[in-house]
Amino acid sequence: MADGQGPGRRRKRLLTPEEKYEIWVQVLTRQLTQAEAAVRWGVDPTTVMKLRRVAKEGALAALAAARPGRPRQGEDDAELAAAKAEVARLTEAIKELSVENLLLRGKFSWG
Repeated sequence: MADGQGPGRRRKRLLTPEEKYEIWVQVLTRQLTQAEAAVRWGVDPTTVMKLRRVAKEGALAALAAARPGRPRQGEDDAELAAAKAEVARLTEAIKELSVENLLLRGKFSWG
């Protein structure tokens, strides 16, 4: 064959991530069986099986990384929070020094 495929072979269909998700949801919620999903979406049944396996592995990895409670701060977020705390500390120090400077200047002016 000119297209490099043997007799009885389908051309490979590339699915978008959204289509893969939709197939996974339809099979997961039992709207379609794996075989029905393969026919409806025009893919090989092994594609649907692989999609289910990949989705399960991805979900398990995401759940393993997730921690309940407060969201984990990334390194950049931690640096930003530390920088903001330092700015707040320095702002308060400048205010205190400004007041002290004003009071000292006032004392020398008075007497």
